[in-house]
Amino acid sequence: MDLKEKLIAVVGVSSKEEKFGFRIFRDLLKRGFKVKGVNPKITELLGERIYPSLKALEAIPDLVITVVSPGVTDRVVEECRQLGVKEIWMQPGSESENAIKKAKNYGIRVTHNACFMVDNKIW
Repeated sequence: MDLKEKLIAVVGVSSKEEKFGFRIFRDLLKRGFKVKGVNPKITELLGERIYPSLKALEAIPDLVITVVSPGVTDRVVEECRQLGVKEIWMQPGSESENAIKKAKNYGIRVTHNACFMVDNKIW
């Protein structure tokens, strides 16, 4: 499946423009990706609805990108397992050994120690 066809959920979108959670979400939108934002503290960003959790999305994402603290990423991995998400990308600083190990044990393809935006030549 082409990356632009995938439903991507960015967990940890931010309303602060200097934060990576904002920049990733904004730039994926600008490039025409199917992207949904997740953050329980905001309801709208850049004219898009922001969801309180992955479970609140209308569809199960093909890829989840985490831009949150490692402790939150651990919980996101659990939510991905419950929903049947097959792929998670932990942005630098959001990963933990525990989250990586759990994702692999659940059969979720996990990428870490790499920036999604750089690896996919968006930045």
